Amino acid sequence: MKRSKRRCSLSEVIFDVAAQKENLEKIEKELSSEEVWSFPERIRELQKKKADIQDAIQPVETALEKIHYLEESIGILGEDEGDIFLEEIKKEIDALKRETEEIELRLLLSGEVDKNNAIVTIHPGAGGTESQDWTQMLMRMYLRWTERHRFKVEIADLQPGDEAGVKSVTFTVEGPYAYGYLKGEAGIHRLVRISPFDANKRRHTSFSAVLVYPEIEDDVKIDIREEDLKIDTFRASGAGGQHVNKVSSAVRITHIPSGIIISCQSERSQHRNRELAMKILKSRLYDASLKEREKKMDTIIGDKKGISWGNQIRSYVLQPYRLVKDHRTNVEAGNVDAVLDGDIDLFIKGFLNSAGSRPSL
Repeated sequence: MKRSKRRCSLSEVIFDVAAQKENLEKIEKELSSEEVWSFPERIRELQKKKADIQDAIQPVETALEKIHYLEESIGILGEDEGDIFLEEIKKEIDALKRETEEIELRLLLSGEVDKNNAIVTIHPGAGGTESQDWTQMLMRMYLRWTERHRFKVEIADLQPGDEAGVKSVTFTVEGPYAYGYLKGEAGIHRLVRISPFDANKRRHTSFSAVLVYPEIEDDVKIDIREEDLKIDTFRASGAGGQHVNKVSSAVRITHIPSGIIISCQSERSQHRNRELAMKILKSRLYDASLKEREKKMDTIIGDKKGISWGNQIRSYVLQPYRLVKDHRTNVEAGNVDAVLDGDIDLFIKGFLNSAGSRPSL
């Protein structure tokens, strides 16, 4: 079924909150009944639904409180010397506008796993140091974006490049709707610039692939048999000297049936590295099962093949002109430096709005 390509108004959001509050009352009533306490799984299900609803309606209620406050504040402007509050009220209105846009955007995040944490993997295409440096630039861009939105990040695996950049990086992004926001970043990213590694100052084109997976919660059953796993331990790479890791704390897990290999070396504890690697493996297997069921590979993590010309979802051009353009939505930004510093909300919102007119899974 296709959804209409339009954004919901705040009045529709308020109506939805009223309906959600009714659902919340029903859940709380069921949780307070004696019968439900004989079924632990049902309790966990209800508590999760309750938390999800509370997370959804809290921003709307906060916005409504600000609206009432501003309505009262605007009345002050007509009083003597009331104009001294004008600038402050303008700032409050601008902040409220950003909050309501964020609320409306969240209504587009209605996928089964949109509210989950995200697992992001970035790796370079052909091109050696050039592409590895571009991969590190993308990593920094996403880490700066997570800082702006106060998401928690944990780097699971980082393989430094031979001369510069990184060969591969995997990190988790923890926060409300992290996967929903980042899922549109999956695909091939293209950079055009004068190479800092070329003594002749020629223009180079580099490609890197971004893969985004939803982190799967513990209540989702994924069958992983111990006999299907090959687990290796090794010393984590890092600084030498007194900081060298002399213990084999890094973990590499190979899931034999699927061929998926997960490495994790961010923690000093082997137990913690194994735990994080298993979490990523679980998400990868869940994602693979979805793709098999839906037969739509690109809807979850994007195309992992063809990290080259013609397959990019977005181009970052630094030479001969400066422009970032998303080829799926035609959203453009001229301030390339700001984008590479994590200001990518314009592209995320553009993708989510355009996705509202696509067939739902």
